[in-house]
Amino acid sequence: MKLKQNSKAASVSFTNVTKIYGKDVVAVDDVSLSIEAGTLVTLLGPSGCGKTTTLRLIAGLEMCSSGSIMIGDNDVTRLPATDRDVSMVFQSYALFPHMSVLENVSYGLKFSGFRKNEIRERAVAGLDLVGLADYGMRLPSELSGGQQQRVAVARALVLEPQVLLFDEPLSNLDAKLRRQVREEIREIQQNLGLTVVYVTHDQEEALAVSDRIIVMKNALIAQDGTPRELYDAPANRFVADFIGEANILPCRISAVKGEVATVKVGGYSAKLPARELEKGEALLAVRPNRVVISKSKTANSFPGKIIRLTYVGNHLEFTINTEFDDLFATSPDVDSEFAVGDKVAVSFSEKGPVLLGA
Repeated sequence: MKLKQNSKAASVSFTNVTKIYGKDVVAVDDVSLSIEAGTLVTLLGPSGCGKTTTLRLIAGLEMCSSGSIMIGDNDVTRLPATDRDVSMVFQSYALFPHMSVLENVSYGLKFSGFRKNEIRERAVAGLDLVGLADYGMRLPSELSGGQQQRVAVARALVLEPQVLLFDEPLSNLDAKLRRQVREEIREIQQNLGLTVVYVTHDQEEALAVSDRIIVMKNALIAQDGTPRELYDAPANRFVADFIGEANILPCRISAVKGEVATVKVGGYSAKLPARELEKGEALLAVRPNRVVISKSKTANSFPGKIIRLTYVGNHLEFTINTEFDDLFATSPDVDSEFAVGDKVAVSFSEKGPVLLGA
C-alpha cells in the first residue's frame, strides 16, 4: 500500500490563548491565530519567545490558562493529548533503542485499532515514503542522524493525524543534512496535503519550508505572514532583524502623499510605501543584498568607505563605514575590484528599503 492524501487534515485556531506558569511567568500571552488545513506554518522566534509552548498547547502536552483551541470543528481546549488526533516529531527523535526501525514505526499503530497485517503494511509504506524501505530490520543505533530523523517522521505519518507537529526537528543535524531533510519534509507535506505546525529558531529553515511564518517575541505574535511578506515587508525592527539580516538606518520622512512617503537618508532619497507613518523621524530597513556600492558618486547616493571585505565562496561580504553607521552589504560579484580602504558611493536597490516606525 501507499500513504495517500490525508483527508483528515484539519485547521488549527487559537482564540485569546494565554499560558501562565506559576503565579506570573507568562509563556503565551493572549495569542489568537489561525492555521489552514493542508498548510505548513512555522512558529519562529528566539529562545523563550513562546513558540514551543504554543506547539505543546496544540498537542495537549500543556493546558492553556485561558482562551480556546480548535482543531477542525472540535474544541480541544480541555482534551488531553491522548484524545487529540495529532502526532509530534520531537527534537530528540524519541526512538526506542531496543526496537527495530520497523517496530518503531509500527508502535503507535498498535494502539489505533489496526489489524496486524495492516499495521505492517502501513509501517512499510511509511518507511518507503521517507526513503528507508530497506532499513526496517536495523536498530536506531545503526542509522545516521538524518536517517533516525526520517524514522521519527515516518512513525508520525503512518498515524495519518489531523495535525502533524515538529519541534526543532533538524537542530541535531549538520548544515548540509538539514537542507536535505527539510526539503524531504516539505515534499511529503505537500504530496500528502498535511497540516503541519513546525517550530524552529532557524530563519533560513523557516523561509525554506513554510507557507506562512508566525514570528513570536516575548510570548506575543510579532508578525504573521508569508516568507516573502516577512522578508520584504517586516512589520517592525525586531522582525527586520530576526528574519535574515538587515541594516537599520535613521531616516526622515519629508512628505507623505496618500500611501507614498518621500524618504531621505543623507544624499539618498526615495518614494516608498508610507505604511501608515507620518512626516518626521523614522527608520529604514535595508537587506545586505540590496545595498548598492559603486566607485563613483551617483545622483542618489551617500559616501562610504570599505573597512572590511570577506570572500565566502559564492559571494563577497562588505562592511562599509558611513556617516550614519557601519553597513553590511553582500554581492554575488566575487571578481569585483573593490578593496579594503576604497571610498565608495552607497545607494539602495529600487526594491528593498522598507520604512519602520522610529
